[in-house]
Amino acid sequence: MSRFLPKSLFGQTILILLFGLVVSHAVGAWIYAGAREQAVRAVGGFAAAQRVANLTRLVEEAPADWRARLVAALSDPSFRVALAAQPPEQLPADADGAAKAIEDYVRQQLPDQPDRQVRVTVLEPALRPPGTPFGPFFDGRPPPGPMGGMGRMGGRMRDMMGPNFGGWRGLQVAVRLSDGQWLSFATNLPQGAPSVSWQFIVSMALMGLIVLAVSVWAVRRVTAPLGLLSAAADRLGRDVTAEPLAEAGTAEMQRAARAFNRMQERLRRLVESRTQMLAALSHDLRTPLTLLRLRSEEVADTAEREKMLATIGEMDEMIGSTLAFARDEVRAEPRRRVDIAALLASIVDDMADAGLPVSMTQAAPTILDCQPGALKRAIANLLDNAVKYGKCARVAIDTTAQAVEIVIDDDGPGIPEAELPRVFQPFYRVEDSRSRDTGGTGLGLAIAQAIVQAHGGELTLANRPGGGLRACIGLPL
Repeated sequence: MSRFLPKSLFGQTILILLFGLVVSHAVGAWIYAGAREQAVRAVGGFAAAQRVANLTRLVEEAPADWRARLVAALSDPSFRVALAAQPPEQLPADADGAAKAIEDYVRQQLPDQPDRQVRVTVLEPALRPPGTPFGPFFDGRPPPGPMGGMGRMGGRMRDMMGPNFGGWRGLQVAVRLSDGQWLSFATNLPQGAPSVSWQFIVSMALMGLIVLAVSVWAVRRVTAPLGLLSAAADRLGRDVTAEPLAEAGTAEMQRAARAFNRMQERLRRLVESRTQMLAALSHDLRTPLTLLRLRSEEVADTAEREKMLATIGEMDEMIGSTLAFARDEVRAEPRRRVDIAALLASIVDDMADAGLPVSMTQAAPTILDCQPGALKRAIANLLDNAVKYGKCARVAIDTTAQAVEIVIDDDGPGIPEAELPRVFQPFYRVEDSRSRDTGGTGLGLAIAQAIVQAHGGELTLANRPGGGLRACIGLPL
């Protein structure tokens, strides 16, 4: 399951916000639907009770011979009124107390009478037979008196109301008038409006999109400095003299950038002080070496003199290589875009012209942003090692969408597997396969690795199954 989750901080933060947004919208919709249904039921019951009370007062105050015509005029398809000598059948009250609340309100609105009787029944939709939306008071047959024909209209009420009114409950109210007659009312009470409609969905979707867009902008603004910090750390790994990180953004980001810049400055001073120390040592050591070279010229024994000069020369080469190795770590060669295939071909051609067994497989042009001088030195070191210790060097380039890979093969004895992790250490030499007779100071691979790593790449060595050693340089595009 975790493999489907985003790996970046930006993606995880957006996922958390989106999950919280969905949950909050769902809970809000549920609360809204419940409150809306309760409000609709309360308003519907209040309106029906008020209408019943008003019509009851109107009929009761009218002359007796007017009541029948008045009742017929007050009745309509959605609100039925009837006048009868006997009360309607008493049905069980509803469970939520709506009938009692309506009865109390009707009593409050009518004049006080000692024998006042009010009967209220609220029928849930499940208790009403199909086709009789107002219950047994209107059962589809014409009731006696002026209500004749009204019951037949009741069967069409459900279709007239339509499904958009939600669930409906039947309301029956019977009020005993002062002359003993019963004035009966029948109508429908809305159970509640539909909790989900297309307007509601559209409004919630628009609100969700707005909140999500603002969240994406805010999260990207907060997490963007982390990308800058990562890029600055990558630049520092390649160039200790790179531009410092801008101290901007949130307070936490400013503190992190300030600490990063202080660390970069300390590293730069450390490398510079080490380079200065090596330069001073090189100068101080070369002075006595020069004196030794002059004194060795006075040695009469030719063979002994040559040995002394060779030893002095080897020491001078080692000092120069050490100084170059330290200087290359802080040298700020400008980067530029070059054709790495053409650069490699020029190195191979120069070595081949010098009579060395070096060849290259033809490759398509590959543009790379690099320090061409430093990269040329690293490749030359690897080719020189392949020729010295592996008899020949064969070069090939493989390019992918993300990186360029330079492969150098030789036909030498290779390197023992246990020694492979150690050959990149400065001055380390594999004595069994690479004797001092071949020359060198043990810094060639260390320098090559430092240059490749400064380009954000990787240098690896491996013994080939068919014999020989393979050096592989991977450089990101």
